[in-house]
Amino acid sequence: MNAVSAAPPITPLRWRAGLELLDQTRLPHEEVWLRIGTVAELAEAIVRLAVRGAPAIGIAAAYGLVVALDEPSDGDPAATVAAAAARLLATRPTAVNLRWALEAGQRALASFVELPPGERRERLLAWARELHEDDVARNRAMAAHGAPRLAGRPRVLTHCNAGALATGGIGTALGVIAEAFRRGSVAEVWVDETRPLLQGARLTAWELGHLGIPHRLITDSMVGALMSRGLVDAVVVGADRITVRGDVANKIGTYAVAVLAERHGVPFYVAAPLSTFDARLADGAAIPLEERAGGEITHVAGAPIAPAGTLAFNPAFDVTPAGLVTALITERGVLEPPLSPAIARALAGERQ
Repeated sequence: MNAVSAAPPITPLRWRAGLELLDQTRLPHEEVWLRIGTVAELAEAIVRLAVRGAPAIGIAAAYGLVVALDEPSDGDPAATVAAAAARLLATRPTAVNLRWALEAGQRALASFVELPPGERRERLLAWARELHEDDVARNRAMAAHGAPRLAGRPRVLTHCNAGALATGGIGTALGVIAEAFRRGSVAEVWVDETRPLLQGARLTAWELGHLGIPHRLITDSMVGALMSRGLVDAVVVGADRITVRGDVANKIGTYAVAVLAERHGVPFYVAAPLSTFDARLADGAAIPLEERAGGEITHVAGAPIAPAGTLAFNPAFDVTPAGLVTALITERGVLEPPLSPAIARALAGERQ
């Protein structure tokens, strides 16, 4: 077995007498923690990607409801939390974990809203911490279920960042990869840069280095060439939303990787907790896809790379059809095609 580095675990957020976020826009060059004192500050941090990744956004929003109760207000606590939830929900339209956490938090509050303010606040904080701990457990379960799929597949490619920085635990896709590395299956990880914001280059490479897992950075345009040369044995990615049919919304560029994997006979796995599945959507055409500012494409690290005035189109996500997905790795096991009935059974079990 390979030894994963014993360096301190990575976490994108923590509660230390208040919510603190690791500012991921400053990585890999600086590790700066932001103290979040208001719901407005949290919303701004989510929009500018100081905290990102579907599970991590959901956890941050859960703590954000506690932040809402801590802000001065003469209004009804349920109304205060509802207003905070509405503001946070509007920050990122694609990641469904955000809505899932906010709706769960409001349901939790309703069960003890009549308690004295101090006790009410502590109960809501305990709920948020439990949700955080639950994500840690889900990550570990996904890693255990998914790692065997990488046996005999030593060279793995991943897109964007689906590691500890994107979750409350060890990560979704990177959690699976790290566990497979620990078991001696994975020898090296291909990390595509993930334009335009370079989450692969800035974040995934940083995490893999922290864990001591061998990796090499490539441009997004190299994926097909690597697969054509037989240098990729499997792909593992995360997800921001998955429909009941198994269509997967993830960072822009995922669809292209999936198409190339299909063309070259490379297994394409998606690792995501059941909180990322949207039982309300039948197919990927209904997933709202966030479009971000064109400056993220025309500039890199604040420096212009295109002529002044150049217009850019910047969808942040794309949808990979279920037919291109080899299997979905969840905390309840690996869901095999046909995906629709497998997803229905998993979600039914989650609700029990």
